[in-house]
Amino acid sequence: MDRIVDIATDGRHLSLHRGFLMVEQDRQEVGRVPLDDVHAVIIHAHGTTWTANLVSALAERGAPIVFCGSNHSPVAVTLPIEGHHAQNARFRAQWDASKPLMKQLWRRIVSVKILMQGSLLASRGVAGAEALPLMAQRVKSGDSDNVEAQAARRYWPMLMGPEFRRDRDSPGANALLNYGYAVMRATVARAIIASGLHPTIGINHANRGNAFALADDLVEPFRPLVDAVVVGLVGQGVEALDPSIKRRLAQLIAFDLRLGGEASPVSIAAVRLAQSLARAFESGRPTLALFDPPTPIEWAGLGRVEDMSGEAAA
Repeated sequence: MDRIVDIATDGRHLSLHRGFLMVEQDRQEVGRVPLDDVHAVIIHAHGTTWTANLVSALAERGAPIVFCGSNHSPVAVTLPIEGHHAQNARFRAQWDASKPLMKQLWRRIVSVKILMQGSLLASRGVAGAEALPLMAQRVKSGDSDNVEAQAARRYWPMLMGPEFRRDRDSPGANALLNYGYAVMRATVARAIIASGLHPTIGINHANRGNAFALADDLVEPFRPLVDAVVVGLVGQGVEALDPSIKRRLAQLIAFDLRLGGEASPVSIAAVRLAQSLARAFESGRPTLALFDPPTPIEWAGLGRVEDMSGEAAA
């Protein structure tokens, strides 16, 4: 079972004990999780400490540790050096990929992201939602016309209201989005390593200081899933993260997406996407395993707020 372990209380100590990730406070155990169940560890708290053998054991299992700033946005990620038997060959193919191939890959990623955004808006009955699928069709190689940004300028006011501005350093809905995106970024980063790719070598993102540029590329189609949860939370008056809200966002890794007539949870869909990208680098063909947008009923399920018992709240 994939579980996101969130550390939000100051002064916690993380260690490895007989196959368990142990969480302690003042030398007293406050929780434990089987190591094989850990999908990722997300740390927000000050004064958190950990043992080297725990970090090593998590790395061996491909489970990232994500360190977040005060705005709940990731600032650092730990991942294993080795992740796939064909890693060296795939690194070379990734590095040698041609610019035309990269541009075609990016076109496909951006198109699906915009389709997902339009599908979410349509499921909520938002007037003008039909414009986004049309915009997705206009995305050119490398998104040379920056349709992604044009779509974002339409999307956010239509989804969150005309006063909303996407700002990673702002509280409220922006902080919720940051946390949800951190969960998705960790999931995608894990899939990238498991597929024998290097997270620094991006398709479109190329900031010299970004060690996870490829994760930022591949996470794009998954972002609207977070948006759907957050708009539901905001609609119920939620403005701050607490443990139950974090659990709600972490549950996204288990949400089923449809690809080729089959349903797979987000965590597996991320692996299939990363594996298809590795094959694209090796073959030179821009074919990606990108999923279909959820149905209106599925979107509605994402937007429902759940209480701590797991039942939908009215």
